[in-house]
Amino acid sequence: MKVFEDYELKKHTTFKIGGKARKVWFPENVEEFCELLKTIKSPIVLGNCSNVLVSSQGVDSDVIITTSMKNFTLEKNIITAECGVKAPMLAKIAQEASLSGFEFMIFPGSVGGVVYMNASAHNQFVSDTCVEADVFDLESGKVLTLNAQQMNFSYRHSVLQEKKYVLLKAKFAMKIAEKSAVDALVERNINFRKNKQPSLAQPNAGSVFKNPENDSAGRLLEKAGAKAFSQGDACVWHDHANFIVNKGSASSKDVSNLMYKMYNVVKEKYRIELTPEIEYIGTPEKDEKEIWDTMLKRK
Repeated sequence: MKVFEDYELKKHTTFKIGGKARKVWFPENVEEFCELLKTIKSPIVLGNCSNVLVSSQGVDSDVIITTSMKNFTLEKNIITAECGVKAPMLAKIAQEASLSGFEFMIFPGSVGGVVYMNASAHNQFVSDTCVEADVFDLESGKVLTLNAQQMNFSYRHSVLQEKKYVLLKAKFAMKIAEKSAVDALVERNINFRKNKQPSLAQPNAGSVFKNPENDSAGRLLEKAGAKAFSQGDACVWHDHANFIVNKGSASSKDVSNLMYKMYNVVKEKYRIELTPEIEYIGTPEKDEKEIWDTMLKRK
């Protein structure tokens, strides 16, 4: 497998932000991945890096990136995919097989990430189709097979956030459908994304904050005037207030400070404390750590 030292992570993140990791490993299958998880102490595991903010100061640990794990199988209406398979590839596989359930997965991301956060859009959720997952338990060093109930899915949540589990592969039971209906839904979702969300030509990490119950983070941020906010080379996107784009040389500190402005304006105006959907990875500066501790209610 490929291994790199002093690897610059920003070339791998959709935000185009991030310092160096001392060593980065790219396993190509579940066996190699498990061997790394058994031997590397406290690794940081990343996928397509589409929903993360990596510290500009870097990551003080070994990193495993799963994007070379591309194996999948399709049997009747069952798709089994390793954690590195990209979400749009899964959507394409399902579409070509006249299977419904992945029409929403046209965004950057990999199986590991979408299962980890129970990704959703347009009233479709990963939890609608995920029936089984193989995970590596970092505490016991064993591979476990979890059923849908054991995955403990909820909004933007799975058991992978509760325990020291790392997804190896997942099994999805799809609905057989008319291909024309699947095609139409995929096309509708693609058009929505083009019109309502920034493309990766404007580096971003997707939705910044989770939607509060019975409301929209984007609506609250827009009403509070957040579209006018910027910090260094990071700015709130002009067409949707729940996206931050990197205009060229934004740092993780720029994004963190901008997120904090957004968080505070909604808190002051509506007494609602938004929760970040983006995950922070790496070694933060002191004031960055304070910002994230506050937003994540860690103090």
